[in-house]
Amino acid sequence: MKVNNNLIKELSILSKIQFDKNSSQKMKEDLVKILEFIEKLNEVDTDETKPLVYVSEEKNILRKDICSENYGQHDALQSAPQKDSDYFKVPKIIKK
Repeated sequence: MKVNNNLIKELSILSKIQFDKNSSQKMKEDLVKILEFIEKLNEVDTDETKPLVYVSEEKNILRKDICSENYGQHDALQSAPQKDSDYFKVPKIIKK
């Protein structure tokens, strides 16, 4: 891809960003550097490289989901530090 003033103008229109002359030149230089870097990346031989699915080989070890004894509302509220009728009472954390 050839980077020229027409390309920068087209990108300016597409991105709806206006460049002055200095910014346009800087954008052109930066775009050339980016494209050169991409070309270097394209030169790397990755034919024998396996795709990276996960950064690490660690796996989550989860426990079995086993039902256990559950408590009724009355039993749960008995150990609550504060309660209001049939509900737990908690400190207010959201300010108006």
